[in-house]
Amino acid sequence: MKKDKGALPWPKLIQGTLLRRYKRFIADVELEDGTVVSAHCPNSGRMTGCSDPGSPVWISPASNPKRKLKYTLEMIKMPDSLVGINTGVPNKLVAKAIEDQVIPELSGYGGLRMEVPYGANSRVDIMLSEEGRRDCLVEVKNCTLVEDRRAMFPDAVTARGLKHLEELEKALSQNKRSVMFFLIQRMDADVFAPADHIDPAYGAALRRVCANGVEALAWDVDMDLNSLRLNRPLPCDLS
Repeated sequence: MKKDKGALPWPKLIQGTLLRRYKRFIADVELEDGTVVSAHCPNSGRMTGCSDPGSPVWISPASNPKRKLKYTLEMIKMPDSLVGINTGVPNKLVAKAIEDQVIPELSGYGGLRMEVPYGANSRVDIMLSEEGRRDCLVEVKNCTLVEDRRAMFPDAVTARGLKHLEELEKALSQNKRSVMFFLIQRMDADVFAPADHIDPAYGAALRRVCANGVEALAWDVDMDLNSLRLNRPLPCDLS
């Protein structure tokens, strides 16, 4: 695979040190010149194991000058890996990888739409289409929780994630193809599994829908301070 195939460049990054994350969506960061700024933290999960105060982080300037928080938290450096915490990145990265034919299971589709209304007041992250093939619904989840080289999702109870699984399962009866794609936005995992100890209902639902025909894919990334790209597929342990 070419180095730049499927690559998504980062916006301009500014290095700092994480002081604290609070109110879920705010992070205080000390810049290298000693200035302290508050950045938007675009991640609603607990960020277990990737929000330790004192860790190096990278933030990007907001493109909207009227935005209250002038920066966005993008990445944090943990002992074994950089970790991308921006949940807005995975959909863009997976779409780019599909367009560049990086994911064999999702290749061969000429049409790609994002944030398509579907189901009961819901949207599917990516809808793929091709004449003569079933439409393919792809739901993408950002995975940042890794313990003992085991990537897990979710890192907090997720009623919304449960709803997405149910929508994917319903789509099967409408002659659609359904794919649950877990993007592990770090580089220190060897396998993916549902986080049953955090949200057993999600784990049970994932196993049920996969047994009924929903496909589960998990990929990690190769990332540096310039860009990130899909790296390799990881086995999904649904035992």
